[in-house]
Amino acid sequence: MAKGAVDTYQVLQILFFRQIVVFLSALPTIARSLPGSLRTRHPGWHALRLAGASASLACGIWAVSVLPLTTASTLGFANVFFVALLAMWVLGEPLGRHRMAAIVAGFIGVVIVMRPGLDAEIAKYALIPLAAALGAAVARLAVRRLSQGESTATLLLYQSLFAGLASGVPLVWLWVTPGWFDLGYLLAMGLLASVGQWLGIKALRLGEASVVSSIDYTQLIYAAVLGFAVFDEIPDGFTIAGAVMIVGAAVSMFYRERMRTVGVMG
Repeated sequence: MAKGAVDTYQVLQILFFRQIVVFLSALPTIARSLPGSLRTRHPGWHALRLAGASASLACGIWAVSVLPLTTASTLGFANVFFVALLAMWVLGEPLGRHRMAAIVAGFIGVVIVMRPGLDAEIAKYALIPLAAALGAAVARLAVRRLSQGESTATLLLYQSLFAGLASGVPLVWLWVTPGWFDLGYLLAMGLLASVGQWLGIKALRLGEASVVSSIDYTQLIYAAVLGFAVFDEIPDGFTIAGAVMIVGAAVSMFYRERMRTVGVMG
């Protein structure tokens, strides 16, 4: 939906409408918890989360505007491997040789999709979805850390309020007034984002960050189908080969973690 809207509206305006709906959808939860939801013991983690989330959202929308949908989604999937590395350094989650091998294989897949030296257009813009992936990984790690002690209302309040302000202030110069159809379209994007954010917080509260992130590989399937059906995009051989390596590495990581968990429980 963002790829369709970015021809008319600035990235920050799309993000602003998204955050309006996220905030409104979270308002009942936030209101019930006021003034407690305003208090936090980890302002630094909130700042880190907001910086990562804002960079991820803005660069993610930017990426789909300059790259094929499947290519942008495939490169953005590098967040799985960024999360695994950052989880080791920041949260102390274990990183054995099998997980490290999966991370290396995944990044090889990323390089294949980038095809350095072979496609100047792809190489020129490939760092945008990778920046989005790194921002998403930072945000996920922060949510994982915060969710152990902060309420869902506090997480929603800080995310929706400050991300909305960050994207809204520049609109003094960038604003384009939408018609009624476009207004509904922009608000629908926000509604979908709200559902996704709520599910993401719940998932990260229940599981390890690196394992939860590996489930995101299904987005590549959706991106390929929607890219073809809506934008007539057909993934090329480099994108398909890289996606196979990335998905294979992520699934391998998830499978081994599941087997390890089952073994411990057993």
